[in-house]
Amino acid sequence: MNCDQQSTPLISDAMDKLHISNEMAQLDRKQRDFYDSLTDEERKKFSLFLMLRWSSAVQGDAELQEYYVQSCNYHLNKHFFAVSKHPQLQWLMATAVSPDLGTQRHAWIAPKKKDKAASGVRKFLQKTYPNLKSSDIDVLASIVTAKEIRDYERDHGND
Repeated sequence: MNCDQQSTPLISDAMDKLHISNEMAQLDRKQRDFYDSLTDEERKKFSLFLMLRWSSAVQGDAELQEYYVQSCNYHLNKHFFAVSKHPQLQWLMATAVSPDLGTQRHAWIAPKKKDKAASGVRKFLQKTYPNLKSSDIDVLASIVTAKEIRDYERDHGND
């Protein structure tokens, strides 16, 4: 290769630079200068919070999956919000997750959806039984339905 030739870039254009697959590839390769390479406009679009959702889940053997979960918890989750005013440091923490074994296939971990009915049941149980431990409230909330709560309230004259 002569001096006029350039190697093939990892990304085809600026839009691909912020595609999650490229971001995860940069994380897996421990590209610590990736965040520094972003323009101010790109930094506004870049979501470090997504690193929490994407970085811990990889496809592959069980040992690799376990490593990523534990590494993400240790390097990223533990102090991520404590350094929220320092996005470059957050990126550096994210790059520490990878064992540097090449690019992995990461999967999205969807946030847990809140069940409004279960939330209402839980609030009712907390109010009715303030001395119960949170774990006991969770067990009760898992076996008592909103309809049973309404029936209980009606039977006790609390329409």
